[in-house]
Amino acid sequence: MEFKEGLMRLVVQKSKENDWVFDTGDRVIGTIHSPRRKWKLFHRSSSAIPSKPSKPQIPKEFICPISGSLMADPVIVSSGHTFERVCVQVCKALNFTPNLMNSPPPDFTSIIPNLALKSTILNWCQNYSIDPPKPLDFNSAEKIVRTSMASEPEKATISENELLIRGVKQAPAVNFNHAATEVTRRPTHFHSSSDESVSPTALTPPLPLSTQPSCYSSPSSSCSEMESPTKSPEEDEILTKLRSAHVSEIEEALSSLRRITRTREEDRARLCTTRLLSTLRPLLVSRYTSIQVNSVAALVNLSLHKSNKIKIVRSGILPPLIDVLKAGSPEAQEHASGAVFSLALDDDCKTAIGVLGALPPLLHLLNSEGERTRHDSALALYHLSLVQSNRSKLVKIGSVPVLLRLVKSGHMTGRVLLSLCNLSSCADGRAAMLDSGGVECLVGVLRGNEFDSRSTQESCVATLYGLSHGGLRFKGLAKAAGAVEVLREVEKRGSERGREKARRMLEMMRGRDKEEEEEVDWEELLDSGLGSRTRCQLGGGGGGSCVNSSEF
Repeated sequence: MEFKEGLMRLVVQKSKENDWVFDTGDRVIGTIHSPRRKWKLFHRSSSAIPSKPSKPQIPKEFICPISGSLMADPVIVSSGHTFERVCVQVCKALNFTPNLMNSPPPDFTSIIPNLALKSTILNWCQNYSIDPPKPLDFNSAEKIVRTSMASEPEKATISENELLIRGVKQAPAVNFNHAATEVTRRPTHFHSSSDESVSPTALTPPLPLSTQPSCYSSPSSSCSEMESPTKSPEEDEILTKLRSAHVSEIEEALSSLRRITRTREEDRARLCTTRLLSTLRPLLVSRYTSIQVNSVAALVNLSLHKSNKIKIVRSGILPPLIDVLKAGSPEAQEHASGAVFSLALDDDCKTAIGVLGALPPLLHLLNSEGERTRHDSALALYHLSLVQSNRSKLVKIGSVPVLLRLVKSGHMTGRVLLSLCNLSSCADGRAAMLDSGGVECLVGVLRGNEFDSRSTQESCVATLYGLSHGGLRFKGLAKAAGAVEVLREVEKRGSERGREKARRMLEMMRGRDKEEEEEVDWEELLDSGLGSRTRCQLGGGGGGSCVNSSEF
């Protein structure tokens, strides 16, 4: 009892000297400073243990500014910005420059893989047990970019005109070989129905090896015109009928639009608005043939105005237009090939048209029953093949054998040779043409003088000149095909450009022959002693008397 009382007095005394600190569970976790006691006791409570965050925050530099998601394949563009690769490809295809917060506009001229950032993102995902990001597919990225384009209408309009102005500085304007469409069905022969159309005699293709179309548009075409902010009553009336549930009203509106835009440039520029193009887009693939034909024909007329071309491409109307090329009615395909040809005349549209898949159906339509369809498809392929990326695509889809067969058959020789001439300027195209018998085919055309114009002969010679950069293989194939005699004839009687290229090819072939003859005369060398020396080295001599026999 005395011991217990003493112990209680000691506890009461200590409690007066120290202010004990308790937690919610009445457990002592420490003491406030006491002058007589310098040690402290602590008891860690379970509530004091910090909890691990459930989901880490993604660093800002890991997120693509366009898609807003974690980058799987980051690339650095010319301006120094980093984006997801497929987003850059879509922006280039649609000629769209996104608006970045507190940053200058990006430049998509060139892209470089950002391997360091890609490795950092993968390590970060591994550290936080997060699945690595998967690359976006092209369709998903296209939807994201189109959403951005729709949210920046003013900026898109400015960019269009800036691109058009740059295009005018770099290349001359164009004159259309494609006549504006009429309301009624067009005949199979060439017909001029607008101020920008040309007569059949003026449909001579540009000279070969040119980098731009050699034809010019009427001076009244303005590339700096912007879409009018005012809405015209005429446009509102057409749009109201186009959105109608009655087929007859839609047909009436399309016929009216087609008639209004057939001849007057100012009407084409005024009516080519974002509202009208978005309304016209689903009508291109209508199940009603008359609606499909008239909507594509109206699009051809709108595309004839220079400032409308990029606007049409950016409106997202190319995919349904390409669907018409693939599976539309014959008359709709005729108009669709003319629309693609018209859009392909603009340098800023060529890449997008190739990326979105217009090359295979255009190549297929070269064998179409409609003359107009064949000719417009051939000229569209020529203008699209002026871009290197499209040349590579044409080689991959097997266009070279198809084009050579058309040349051999004498079918659209002049127009087809223009595309072959462009393909011969790249390494892949040259290899494909040499493999497919291109040298023999072209030499045969020159020998037969099967030309509908002087420019066709120039195209044939220019294509051979491009193939001559194939080196010794071209030389062997040319000799086997008898090209020397044919080129001599062109050198005498051809056009100025044809004579110059023929002379260069002959000099190249003669120069190599002379060089080879001067270096080694194999027959003389064999007769004079190489054979006996070789026999001696092989042990054919008596007694192994040859000095070099042991070194063979």
